[in-house]
Amino acid sequence: MLELPVTMTAVGFDGHGGPEVLRPETLPVPRPGPGQVLVKVAYAGVNRPDVIQRQGSYPPPPGASLIPGLEIAGQVVALGEGVTIPLLGQNVCALVSGGGYAQYCLAEAGHCLPVPESLPLDQAAALPETLFTVWHNVFERGWACEGETILVHGGTSGIGSMAIMLGKLFGLTVIVTCGGAEKCQAALAIGATHAIDYKASDFVEEVKAITGGQGVNLVLDMVAGDYVARNLQCLAPDGRHVTIAVQGGAKAQINMAQVMTRRLTLTGSTLRARSVTFKALLAGEILETVWPLVGEGKLRPIMDQAFPLDQAAAAHARMEAGHHIGKIVLKMP
Repeated sequence: MLELPVTMTAVGFDGHGGPEVLRPETLPVPRPGPGQVLVKVAYAGVNRPDVIQRQGSYPPPPGASLIPGLEIAGQVVALGEGVTIPLLGQNVCALVSGGGYAQYCLAEAGHCLPVPESLPLDQAAALPETLFTVWHNVFERGWACEGETILVHGGTSGIGSMAIMLGKLFGLTVIVTCGGAEKCQAALAIGATHAIDYKASDFVEEVKAITGGQGVNLVLDMVAGDYVARNLQCLAPDGRHVTIAVQGGAKAQINMAQVMTRRLTLTGSTLRARSVTFKALLAGEILETVWPLVGEGKLRPIMDQAFPLDQAAAAHARMEAGHHIGKIVLKMP
């Protein structure tokens, strides 16, 4: 084990509220337990779940760090008992259950991905949360297949931009919704086949027009609420509806006869509370299936802005304002 400092700077909060509750604090540097590694963090991704945690609606799962932050990139500086993967001294990015907004962060060894030399660390930190989420929900839960059409809400968000890029790489036609003409243009530049301005038109009618009345095979939904019934109208027979967030409300009223007669499938998931083993298996599949595309430079996150760690509140404010296109990251001091 390398000589490690005793304390580190992290960003936390005493009480729930707006971005202003985030503040730097000095905490002990954690020590890795069995199966874990300690990463000296270079960058940490900022994600919508971090905002919801700060607001008080998304507590960390039992045993997870109370510090926000679900994805990191940096150098492995210590190994826990039983770690046999030769990671010490290597640059990795990792999906974590919390603790990312800090100079040092624990990660499960099986949840780490090696950072190719061609991939800058800020971009590496912007990959795990959206990549794991989109891969699992679009391709594993949603059974997306080459040649199919998917509707993605929030096309310029971190999740939306990743869904566009993965969809394009794996042969999907991607239709997205965005709020405004400028964001629609950005989504098309990222690789969407069609972009619908939901502020200017009804996305249900637009999807019908784009697909010649056939509908889409899959909807990736992060709105829920009254969007669900409208999403079902967009689906082709045997279509799949996958919910990954409930920004528009947790309850939906739908016509179950429509679900039966058109053989629709409704599913969804959250990733943070899944088991260590599940996430390790998911990381292994991504390493084998998607990571070669990262190594070849064919998959790169869309980057919005990097903020210093002590400006985490400004990063959250930018995310909540909805002006960002792609990923926001924090740079460690």
